[in-house]
Formats: sequence, structure tokens, C-alpha cells
Amino acid sequence: MSRVGNKVIALPEKVSVEVGSGNVVTVKGPKGTLTQTINPEIQVEITDGQLKVVRPSEQKRHKAMHGLYRALVNNMVTGVSTGYRIELEIIGVGYKASNQGQVLELNLGYSHNIFVLVPTELKVTTVTEKGQNPKVILEGIDKQLIGEVAAKIKSLRKVEPYKGKGIRFVGEVVRRKAGKSASKK
Repeated sequence: MSRVGNKVIALPEKVSVEVGSGNVVTVKGPKGTLTQTINPEIQVEITDGQLKVVRPSEQKRHKAMHGLYRALVNNMVTGVSTGYRIELEIIGVGYKASNQGQVLELNLGYSHNIFVLVPTELKVTTVTEKGQNPKVILEGIDKQLIGEVAAKIKSLRKVEPYKGKGIRFVGEVVRRKAGKSASKK
């Protein structure tokens, strides 16, 4: 039984959902428009400001698709109504971040600076305050895209467990290891 797929999605005000030909779901809201192609076997029903995803049978693959497409449509509704925001923190001596429009420039202790071109669907800002670690803030309506870009930026300098240097999400807890201890003879 798919518990995720059976949940009903409440549509906020100013958000409209249309199911077009070829089972293409289009969600329009104050922040933008998103589209997603859904398997033809899965049906989307809209009644009284609520959206429900219905599967044709109890087959294992139908159950899997049921939960998947319900989650994707729910993420689209949330994205066009409130949007998504991810904050990355850069920890390390001399590590810096700055941006010029959609180009993010990172100085992560390598012999050269790293330039990342952020897709135009996302808004990128960098914050550098005295006494604080530099932050990279990503904002957008597509949860999948914003997570993918954040993971790519994070992979440029993974957090190492001894000193805790690297790129991490704000609030992420990193398990620290003890270093070498001097032996006594």
C-alpha cells in the first residue's frame, strides 16, 4: 500500500493545475510554471481545490509510480506557491565565495578558483559577513534542479572529518574523528 500516493494534495490559492494531452501536468502559480510528464497508467483527478493521484491496480510497479508521481506533483505545487531555498556554508581558512550574475566563483584552497555556471531558473546569492563563514544561497521553484545544483557545488570540496573543512548545508552535522595521538614510551 502506498501511503504517500494516497494523500490528497491541497491546492493553495492562485495555484492552478491542468492535465493536458499525453498526461502532461502543468502547475501554474505566483512564482512560475512547472510541467511534468506522468505515466499514462496513472490518473490525476482535480476536485474542489484538491488533487488526487489514482493508480489503476495493486501491482508493485503501479504502487511505486503512484507514490513517485504524487510526490513530484506535490513538489511542483509547493515550488510554484512558496519556492525552495538551500543555504550552503563554506568552512575553511581562506575559502571564499562570490558571484557575478549566474556565475559562482569559489576559492576552495585549490591552486585555482572554481567557476560554476548556475542555471537561469535559479537565483544565486553569496553572503560574506565578518566573523562568519561565507554562504551560498540558492533559490528556485524546481526542487529537483535546486537539489542537483547544491549537490554539485557541495561535491567540489567535501567536508573532511578531521578539521571539518569543506562545503556543507547550513545546520548539517558532521561527525568528527580524533586525529593522531602522541604515543608515550
